[in-house]
Amino acid sequence: MANHLAIFSSAYLGPIEYYIELLKHDTIAIEQYENWQKQTYRNRCYIYGANGSLLLNIPIVHNKGMRQLIKDVKISYTEDWQKQHQKSFESAYRTSPYFEFYEEEFVRFYAKKYTYLFDLNCDLNNWILEQLNSSTIIENTTQYQDTDVENVIDLRNHFSPKQKPQTNFQKYMQVFDNKYGFIPNLSIVDLLFNEGPNSSSYLEMHI
Repeated sequence: MANHLAIFSSAYLGPIEYYIELLKHDTIAIEQYENWQKQTYRNRCYIYGANGSLLLNIPIVHNKGMRQLIKDVKISYTEDWQKQHQKSFESAYRTSPYFEFYEEEFVRFYAKKYTYLFDLNCDLNNWILEQLNSSTIIENTTQYQDTDVENVIDLRNHFSPKQKPQTNFQKYMQVFDNKYGFIPNLSIVDLLFNEGPNSSSYLEMHI
């Protein structure tokens, strides 16, 4: 799809299907001028905890009912969500094959207090793509992207926690799969911590 530009929403440690689609494109743009949407992957991810699928949510500063652009959404620190997320990752993946391999770099994102959700998501996304050895070029939109433009693929609302994934996922080893079986399309970190350098090959299998 070299002659197309795919537009993605921002995502917090997006689901595996998000990255399968992302790797199909030479260049993508992350939309930063869309209105904030709650209960989406923009500020939440799902990992495999000891009791099954576990939601991790980043709290935001609400703007008294007024609409906000995603680039202007601020992270709330009234609760220590960073500590809670970090503990959840450690509990879920401490015994996974590759957690320690990535841990030192990964936890630094939870030591910094980002003002804006979009910035945190961008930095995490860039780090993930580095681990996947991806050559996809990532840009941010400079204005709201019109869907009527030729050769633009709109994927901003393509991925939703409320919808079943469209991909027929191959199984890979998960820490608690002996208790609850294989859970598909969790956060990309579930794949990274369990499959490590093999994650790229796994994603390519589904493209």
